Formats: sequence, structure tokens, C-alpha cells
Amino acid sequence: MTVVMSEEMKPESVSLHPVGTAAAPVPELLCIFGTGDLGRSLGLRLLQSGYRVVYGSRRPHSCEIVFVMSHAEAAQSASLIFICVHREHYEFLETLASHLEGKVNAESLTICNYIPCCVFFSLVPGAAVVKGLNTLSAWALQNGLLAGKQVYLCGNSAEAKQAVAKMATKLGLTVLDRGTLSAARELEDFPLQLFPEWRLPLRVAIGLIAFFFFYLLIRDVIYAYAEQKKDISFRIMVSLANKVFPIVSLVMLSLCYLPGVIAAILQLYRGTKYRRFPDWLDRWMLCRKQMGLIALGLAFLHAIYTFIIPIRYAVRHKLISLVVDERGTMLIILSLWLFLYVLLGLTSLPSVGGTLSWREFSFIQVRAQILNVKLFIK
Repeated sequence: MTVVMSEEMKPESVSLHPVGTAAAPVPELLCIFGTGDLGRSLGLRLLQSGYRVVYGSRRPHSCEIVFVMSHAEAAQSASLIFICVHREHYEFLETLASHLEGKVNAESLTICNYIPCCVFFSLVPGAAVVKGLNTLSAWALQNGLLAGKQVYLCGNSAEAKQAVAKMATKLGLTVLDRGTLSAARELEDFPLQLFPEWRLPLRVAIGLIAFFFFYLLIRDVIYAYAEQKKDISFRIMVSLANKVFPIVSLVMLSLCYLPGVIAAILQLYRGTKYRRFPDWLDRWMLCRKQMGLIALGLAFLHAIYTFIIPIRYAVRHKLISLVVDERGTMLIILSLWLFLYVLLGLTSLPSVGGTLSWREFSFIQVRAQILNVKLFIK
């Protein structure tokens, strides 16, 4: 590389210090209480982001981590503390109350905790607490699934929230301020949510499936047996179900687009689009995507059952008639296995897994994987 210096440059304007002699800024020191999976994963990400990290542990000499101190020593040396401990180990915080309260008042110590705020305040009432990062799991930290992931913060101290937000932004997270600590209970419930946006669409779909199934059962099977003494109960699991799936799929697809039409009519009636929709309509519009996905799934089942029915009724050929029942059952199991296999693959993608809470992700990965193995064995 060639460097060209202008002749008009003054000698005074050229730095005469050798390259590399200027003192580098000292990275900020952060403290983590807890040396488990969450604490270690968080510490690794902080180190990679340019911070210095020290751990506080009940047994500092038995840990394999390099920078481990007692809780009191670690709290006195750091400007921001993360508390990543289980509920049964909260008692040590009460012994640190004097250290934390003094540092809070003098050096603006910020504590970003993962534990319930009501319990924390009962142990350390004078601490400046920022409730946040509850939606981060050790798995997400270990695999680097942080870019663009949204985290929530709440606290009574604006300076404390600003310090935690600065750290979170440096990790690549998107920070959303939820206000004061009165919102802490809501933040604490986020990791424990299990598909809350799917509850209403699933209830509607199950209700519609049950209604049309029993209606067709009475009309096609029970009525035929009562009037004509004709037993066609063998059609219940395949033929009857294949009539239910397209009906419910079309109804769910209609329910997916209907709230948008109602909202447009309501806006035209009011003469403005800035007034809030009624709660029932707002909730309905928020679950339109889930209703559309359920409609797609039912249409997929309808296609599979339509493919199975001709095989089950092809009894004229001896070769097919010998294996027709086993083949039909095998196709159903294979289709369900393929669906679960695709579901496991999709949730493993960072873009999809990052939108799920830890409980939702573990629910899909554990339950679906066990069921997938059982179907594969069958």
C-alpha cells in the first residue's frame, strides 16, 4: 500500500507518536453471579463483545472458570451484575445487601436479574434493578442466535436501563423498553408461554372439526344404518375424515380473511383509521396467520387422504387387496412422520427458532422428536 502525503501539510499536524504506543481503553468489567450453562454462555458472549467478565460463585475454588471470585469480591469489582441463579440459591443475596446497596448509591451499580423481582426486592431492597434478558436462553447464547433478537427491559432507573441497553445492543440484540418494574411480571412470564397466539385458532379448528365430524357421522353412518340397515362404519376413519378436512379448511381460510373485511368496513363507517378496533376484532386479526396455517395443514391432510382412498378401495386386484389395509395405514404414518420431520427441521432454523420462547422450542424439539422416533420404529 502506498501513502501519499500532501506538500501543504504542516509538520505540526503529523503525529510523531509511534504506532501502537497509545494506551488502549480498558474494557468495562461486568460481573455474573452463577456459573451454570446460562452464566457461562452469557459470559462468553460478553467476552466476544469486548467486555471483561468476572464470575461470582459460592464455591470459587471448585469452578473450572478462570476469573471466579466470591460473590462479595465480584460485586465490589464490577459496574454491572447479572444474576443467573436458580430460585433455591437466592439466600446469598441477602448477605450481600450491604455491598450492593452501598455500590448502588455511590457508583450507580446496576443489577440485571433473571429472578422474580418481588423476591429480589425482599432480599436487596436498595438495589437498582433492571429486569430483562428473560427471553434469552443458554442455547441461543451458545449458538450465536442473537442478531436482531428482541429483548425486553424494565426498571425504575433510567440510567440503569441505559447501561443495560447499551450492553445488549453491543451483543447484537434489539432492546424494547417496557417501562417501570411494574411490567416485570409480564416479562417473567414470556419464557413460560406456550404458543399463546395459537390457542384461539386451535380451539376454533377443533370445534369445527368436532361439529362437522359428528354431523357427517350422524347423516352418513348412523342414519344409513337406522334406515337401510347398512353398516358403513369402516368409512369413518378415512372417507368421513376426508369430508371434514376440506370443509374446515375452507372455513378457516374464510376466517383468515374475514376480519380484514370487517376492519375495513368499520374504518369506513367511522371515517378514520386511527381509532382502535374492538378487543375481539383486534385479537381475531392478530391470529390470522395461525388460522391460515391451520387451513393449509388441513388441505394437506385432505390431499393425503384423497391419495389413500383409491388404494383402500382397489380390492379387485389380489396383490393390492392383500396389503391394502397395511399400505393405507403405512401411508398415514409416513405422512405424519414426514410432517413432524419437516417441523423439526424448520424449528431448527435460526430465523424460526429465534422467534420461539425456550419452552416452545423445547416442547417441539422434545415431544415431536420422541413421536417421530416412535412412528419411524412402527
